[in-house]
Amino acid sequence: MRRTFTILLLCGAALVPVAGAAPHKTRNVIFVMTDGYRWQELFHGADAALMNKEHGGIENPEPLKKQFWTADAQERRKLLMPFTWTEIAAHGQIYGDRDHGSEAHVTNGLNFSYPGYSEALCGFPDPRVNSNDKIPNPNQTMMEWLNSKPAFHNRMAAFGAWDVFPYIFNARRSGLLVNAGWDAFEGSGPKFQLLNEMKHDGPRIWDDEPFDAIPFYTALEYLRQRRPRVMYLSLGETDDWAHGGRYDEYLLAAHRVDAYLKALWDAFESMPDYRNQTTLVVATDHGRGEGDETWKSHGEKLPESKYVWMMYLGPDTPPLGVRSSIPAVTQSQIAATIAALLGEDYHSAVPKSGAPIADVLRQ
Repeated sequence: MRRTFTILLLCGAALVPVAGAAPHKTRNVIFVMTDGYRWQELFHGADAALMNKEHGGIENPEPLKKQFWTADAQERRKLLMPFTWTEIAAHGQIYGDRDHGSEAHVTNGLNFSYPGYSEALCGFPDPRVNSNDKIPNPNQTMMEWLNSKPAFHNRMAAFGAWDVFPYIFNARRSGLLVNAGWDAFEGSGPKFQLLNEMKHDGPRIWDDEPFDAIPFYTALEYLRQRRPRVMYLSLGETDDWAHGGRYDEYLLAAHRVDAYLKALWDAFESMPDYRNQTTLVVATDHGRGEGDETWKSHGEKLPESKYVWMMYLGPDTPPLGVRSSIPAVTQSQIAATIAALLGEDYHSAVPKSGAPIADVLRQ
């Protein structure tokens, strides 16, 4: 059976009914972002120049090479992210392969996290959003906008590793359920209790976020128990390990992200109210440098870190695979594309947002 699950990565197109078009099917969207994951690894797999101690901080690279290296780039990327390259590439759409004329980029000009997440969630850059400080977002996210509608009210949730997400979503103003950082999740049941205990008792490598497994399994359990219409999940290890210069851990984190996407897919397949009715959107907030040392960093001084990627997989997205030779798409188009997949016109309500990506939406 064709799996109907949509992965979104920065795109945009209006959802306009067309005579004879297939009926709209998406009722739910799960939007996953992994922080600072380069388009180079997504499309090429592991980089041989970084699989060493000098540039990648790897004491013993041989086990990593055995797991992720082969001379064929298409096979190499499949070793790193097997679900992405067997399921999404076959049945969805992937944007951002610059080597084949598919460019995706941020428009905020800053190329770091808070501005990137805000652009993706709100649909536009804002010069006031110019740091990673814990400042409540002055803008309404697409999810806050959807939450004001009866069909979506109180059927939204956001989970993140980074402890800044309650501010990005402005949880106090928006009223959205946002669980991030080291905060316990206020849910009932033994699984939530165990996850909270693991979060509390586990090692704290980074002050601002736990390992990705904690927010992922919290979100997965919430999905199974509460059945949200729209759920957001952000994972952070790809960025953290890159900043630390650990290319081995960076690759392993990306490999786990791919496994988490498969786990979400399998969960959808097991639930009648999600099967064939859910679109998965996957993206990143910014890219990284391209050099042997600059791969660890990103920001305004590394203009190549503006390049990102995005993926869509679902019942309303034609299976066009890895896109090539097409006009550029931007991070600012994600919000309106997600809303359009749900049958809502965010772009008309917020004209400064990027337009939805037409090719993502079945016409």
